[in-house]
Amino acid sequence: MSDIKVEGFKTSAIIAALAEVFEGYNDEEKKGQIKKNNGIFEVKVKNEAGQEATWTIDLKKTGTVKKGDAKSAGVKSDVTLILSDDTFADLAAGKTTGQKAFMTGALKTKGNMMLATKLDGLLKSTKGKAKL
Repeated sequence: MSDIKVEGFKTSAIIAALAEVFEGYNDEEKKGQIKKNNGIFEVKVKNEAGQEATWTIDLKKTGTVKKGDAKSAGVKSDVTLILSDDTFADLAAGKTTGQKAFMTGALKTKGNMMLATKLDGLLKSTKGKAKL
């Protein structure tokens, strides 16, 4: 999973753990996640140093996680989430919710906002299987 990690981002380890969980799913579990989420998330994160990194979570077709924007992964994102590294880490740890982050301006979205609400559930569903 080192190809997913980006140095200097807490989000990187979380996304890598998420990818590992997806890889561990059997076909039925993967199909279940795809059916439940049915979307492609593009996650754009900025760290404290001002660097940006992007990951694409495909839960529409393949059930995979890739480093880079959706276009470079050969897909079109349904929703783009723009947030800080700390905010993503807090979401994954359950310290905040997507709704709170959005309402306070810590999370911005482009595209299908309703799909963005599924991020909390996605992180929670994998939390028990990965050390997030």
